[in-house]
Amino acid sequence: MQKLVLDLAERSMWTGAEAALGLAAVELADIPVWWAAPIALVAASAKSWVAGRLIGRPGTASTLPAAKDPATPSGLGA
Repeated sequence: MQKLVLDLAERSMWTGAEAALGLAAVELADIPVWWAAPIALVAASAKSWVAGRLIGRPGTASTLPAAKDPATPSGLGA
């Protein structure tokens, strides 16, 4: 249950950060606000790529440690 709560908190935090980044970008660029959604999607893709290849475990987009990530197969993160 604790892993699920941590996963939910991580996903919520990253979604909020990506949305805020999208809104900040459209404000700074002085472009229509509907561009915030595509910018947030690019930020999400970039975060997933970095997390899955550089800081996370291959095959997941989680930034949680393996022991706390529900996507980690049993026995690998314990």
